[in-house]
Amino acid sequence: MRERRAAGVLCALSALGAVLLTGCQSPAGPAGADSGGVNGDGTPAGEAVSGSVTAAVRPSGYGAVFLAIDECSSFGTVSFTEVPCDSERAAARVVAREDGRAGDGPPCPATTDFVLHISEQRPSADEDGDGAVPQGYACMRALLPPHPGDPGGGGGPRTIVGDCVYDAGGGKVRETACDGEGKRKPQFKVVEAVAVRTDCPASTGLYVRLGGERPVGCARPL
Repeated sequence: MRERRAAGVLCALSALGAVLLTGCQSPAGPAGADSGGVNGDGTPAGEAVSGSVTAAVRPSGYGAVFLAIDECSSFGTVSFTEVPCDSERAAARVVAREDGRAGDGPPCPATTDFVLHISEQRPSADEDGDGAVPQGYACMRALLPPHPGDPGGGGGPRTIVGDCVYDAGGGKVRETACDGEGKRKPQFKVVEAVAVRTDCPASTGLYVRLGGERPVGCARPL
């Protein structure tokens, strides 16, 4: 069975930890001080789950795009491989794939479990013959639960309706599992996404920047 290998550092899988990437959240408290930032890839997020990977020379027999949509990968700590989705080693499937920097491209689907950032390389040979593996990113969804990217799951690269957060200090919040099984207990739950703060219900105790067409998350205290 042929596999495409990739070496790099797979950072902070949400199912394995709760490490907030720099500027991961962009919350605003009830007083209106909209503080915080965005993910390193330019998208707002909760417990962002990201990976950094350098694509190696790829054997023939795969498509022109490394980790294309519907292809699967195994998990690893310092390296992982692209494997057939029916392989016993398959752990996650690509649900969206974009070239270039993640901050310049469209955000991953809402229920993405983690993101792999693929560094550009120019190997001596690859299957499409152009000698290049372009920079890009792959939005990954685990084949089996738990799914940290699901509403209330406590992770994923985006904060969405149904997610729970806690006050991390410094005007920022971080995602945590709504069932209370995470390292930190949830303090607020995002119950609605609206265009402007004034559209939030009266019970709102925290405003969280979500991005997209409805960028304001209305979070109620728990």
